[in-house]
Amino acid sequence: MADNKKMVEAITSRDEDFAKWYTDIVKKAELVDYSGVKGCMVIRPYGYAIWENIQRDLDRRFKETGHENVYMPMFIPESLLQKEKDHVEGFAPECAWVTVGGSDKLTERLAIRPTSETLFCEHYAKIINTYRDLPKLYNQWCSVVRWEKTTRPFLRTSEFLWQEGHTMHETAEEAEAETLQMLKVYEDFYRETLAIPAVVGKKTEKEKFAGAIATYTIEPMMHNGVALQGGTSHYFGDGFAESFGITYQGRDNKLHYPHQTSWGVSTRMIGAIIMVHGDDDGLILPPRVAPIQLAIVPIAMHKAGVLDKAQEVADSLKKQFRVKLDASDNSPGWKFSQYEMQGVPLRLELGPKDIENNQCVLVRRDTREKIFVSLDNVAEEVAKLLDIIHEDMYNRALENMKTKTFEARTYEEFLTTAKETPGFIKAMWCGDVECEEKIKEETGGVKSRCIPFEEEQLSDVCVCCGKHAKHMVYWGKQY
Repeated sequence: MADNKKMVEAITSRDEDFAKWYTDIVKKAELVDYSGVKGCMVIRPYGYAIWENIQRDLDRRFKETGHENVYMPMFIPESLLQKEKDHVEGFAPECAWVTVGGSDKLTERLAIRPTSETLFCEHYAKIINTYRDLPKLYNQWCSVVRWEKTTRPFLRTSEFLWQEGHTMHETAEEAEAETLQMLKVYEDFYRETLAIPAVVGKKTEKEKFAGAIATYTIEPMMHNGVALQGGTSHYFGDGFAESFGITYQGRDNKLHYPHQTSWGVSTRMIGAIIMVHGDDDGLILPPRVAPIQLAIVPIAMHKAGVLDKAQEVADSLKKQFRVKLDASDNSPGWKFSQYEMQGVPLRLELGPKDIENNQCVLVRRDTREKIFVSLDNVAEEVAKLLDIIHEDMYNRALENMKTKTFEARTYEEFLTTAKETPGFIKAMWCGDVECEEKIKEETGGVKSRCIPFEEEQLSDVCVCCGKHAKHMVYWGKQY
């Protein structure tokens, strides 16, 4: 056995320093590397494989709901961006601009897309003529650039990967239904694929997307009680259509403006996976997006028949699962630590005594539980365990969210809770932006996360000003 030149390094405890713990994982689990451009990351093969599995699953869901993939240019002429005043004002501080092409100064600045509403509108103006051209249900997989001041891998980077859906509809009712349908797609995906629960609802006027009439959001809670905006879906009405001159001849033979939506999620979801499920030994990946669902580690593989049997088992399981057989000369202990760091949901150990007894050992990453199973039905056991792991991960995350969700009926109670107990705070709100701004300032960053679709009547008055309350709101700090 060769000496192990590489050892799996320990990571900072999650409870000791959550930010350092997070950074340790993204580096040591080989998800990303830092690039020479501030705020930009190199997504390494293992990290990109997670994104590919996310993309594959979501893309299927989009196509099942009738959407088609397209691709738009990455550059937006300044004059095009300026056509929608509220939109450009919302993104102006984050825009990166191209001013020189080759050795020539450009006659017009080009923004590197921070989002693509204006590009889609320019295209839609050319191809939408009558009601028969609607709806247009388009989605784009691409990268966007937003010049962030403070960056962290996956959570907030100057360039990131995402999908952005952009649709056009005959009526406001159809567009609003689309907006909520795609929010539900995200909610289902988080639950069914990422094993992450979330609060879903409507953003306040202050927090809605620039240029939108209404923004809806999915808000998962990280292990430390901090929120992450996990995905958003926006209803624009016909404002963009009017600005860009997009009209269609209706069924009544009159000209109308179509109604527009957009919706998107990004590689930020990988950050959510890390912070919702990870522990002090590294990643714990949901089985349905894990690049490796089962790592096979031969024990005493120098002994006759061990490696051959491990290969046989691997070949049979690869038909159904994403499997890696590790036949390297690293020690079994090193391999155990490595696959724990990388969050592989299941490990299969197979040694001479196991082969003699026609069995193997399956080890769960999330609980470390060891299960002895017959080699005759190992595929059935792996399938069953992967589903159990998914459900257990979801339930642990849900329990964490419930434990860290509090109620506040007075402002004093709100301030005390915000200071002493990280998490979501449910509290009544009058609807005035002044109260939102006061709460954010006096709590050091607690913001409205969303107005949930199912509101509770905690009291009749705003927790901040004492005026009549219009909504119950989830409040919390965010990444």
